[in-house]
Amino acid sequence: MKKTILFLILTTLFVQTCDLKEHSYTEAGKDNYLNNATEAETVLMGIYQHMEKDGMYGYHLSLLFTISSDIAQCEGSATSAFRVIPTNTHTASLNEISVSWQELYSGIYDANDFIETVSQRMENWDDANRALATVYLAEARSLRALYYFELLRWWGNVPLVRTTAESRQDASLYRQAAPEAVFAFIENDLKWAADHLPWASDDTLRSHGEYRFSKGAVLGLLSKVYCTWAGSPVKDTSKWADAADAARRVIISGKHDLNPDFEALWRNTCNGVWDPMESLIEVSFYSPTALNSNDPTGRIGKWNGVSATAVAGVRGRNAANWKVVYPFVKEWMTHDDPRLWLSVANYKYGHASGGVTVTDGYITYEETAGSTSEDRLNRQRQLFTPAKWDTEKYVSSANALINNDKSNVNWYVLRYAEVLLLYAEAVNELVGPTTEAVQAFNKVRRRAFGDTEHDLPLTVSQDAFRKAIRQERAYELCFEGHRKQDLIRWGIYYQTIMETAQKVADWYPEGNYTVARYTIEGKHELMPIPQRECDLMKGIQQNDAWK
Repeated sequence: MKKTILFLILTTLFVQTCDLKEHSYTEAGKDNYLNNATEAETVLMGIYQHMEKDGMYGYHLSLLFTISSDIAQCEGSATSAFRVIPTNTHTASLNEISVSWQELYSGIYDANDFIETVSQRMENWDDANRALATVYLAEARSLRALYYFELLRWWGNVPLVRTTAESRQDASLYRQAAPEAVFAFIENDLKWAADHLPWASDDTLRSHGEYRFSKGAVLGLLSKVYCTWAGSPVKDTSKWADAADAARRVIISGKHDLNPDFEALWRNTCNGVWDPMESLIEVSFYSPTALNSNDPTGRIGKWNGVSATAVAGVRGRNAANWKVVYPFVKEWMTHDDPRLWLSVANYKYGHASGGVTVTDGYITYEETAGSTSEDRLNRQRQLFTPAKWDTEKYVSSANALINNDKSNVNWYVLRYAEVLLLYAEAVNELVGPTTEAVQAFNKVRRRAFGDTEHDLPLTVSQDAFRKAIRQERAYELCFEGHRKQDLIRWGIYYQTIMETAQKVADWYPEGNYTVARYTIEGKHELMPIPQRECDLMKGIQQNDAWK
């Protein structure tokens, strides 16, 4: 069962002048704490804890920001409430955008504070404590890199705050760094971490390694950073070689592999079962009750899961606000891929059918239609949802949380399957398809189909391989928060949204794909800098298309 991340709350100092210096413990608190590796580990858990917040992977960076693409959309046709960001109708003043910005910089401040303090204190510790402290510093630098990576991907032009002293400067002195400088800072942190972290299977120093950074996690993330650096908007194509090298180090290590059972991935993440072979970065959520907003719970399976009505004392309601774009399903059905109906739910739980409410089992949307007319069926097909986090199917009673909004379901940030696909992509962009790149791609395919009959041939062309990789990422990683950012780094986000709108219209003229009505090319590839930050920090410039 998952371990709840505990954070020793020390005296907290809130600084209100600027969101780049959110909080940390006071100097007095530090004088009485962080005197050995055990105490350092406790504070380190607080840096991890940022990942659980709504502004990060509890909601925004997993579900809210990532949804609108060619494979998923928000329910309904309105542009109000939670639909504002998914329909690209948001403005720079929207609270959710500001909350995520603040949470990321708060995590960076805590990482900076930890790195500075532990680096200084550990000089007086014994060898055993210094060895542990070095690993903890590598974890803190990994987390700092991840938080900066999210800032860079979503906002593009962000201040680079390297130290706590920089956080304390006057608000008027902040400036945005060039994206290349932020990428280089992330690269430096991850390279250092990779040199000082153990592989998950070789970890003998830490008290536990569950849901914590390892060498494989860092190298996998580094490969993804390089692929993003090589793509739009920076387009430094020299980074393809670095991306391939980082991913290859994970692959040839033999320390990670695919879980042979694709469905087991979702059973595991729904029940807090840590699988260090395939799961590289995973956010752990757990609370027995979810009594307040600070409990380490997320909205995974509630906001993006299979629709379910509440049953008193048995389960909470699943809103199922993520809807699958049906032309994506329609095309996928032509491949006879076993992952399809493990990833897409054409059913729901506990809804009325023929005047009878189904409380056990499920009812398909086709059955709900009550008619075989194509119009009725198409209306129901717009209601398909992701199935990977089917709380009724996968969550055991030991991990159940009877709540209408929150769950104990974990969130994958990076899986080994993605590392294989990143390697294939990087090599292909660098030199075209090689035997090793095609083999990495086919390894993912073989797990999916259970045979070699669906392998891509070694003679595939570069263009065909590129297309296959992009399609395979949609199938293997669908609804896991990657697709929108993939389309952005490939430079085809707007184009794909428009093409998808046409596919929806061709399939069902009455179909809903609201995001296409509001998406503007060159604007919605980035979030606006939060207006509050622009108001506080006069040297910060709003992203061009949002001015």
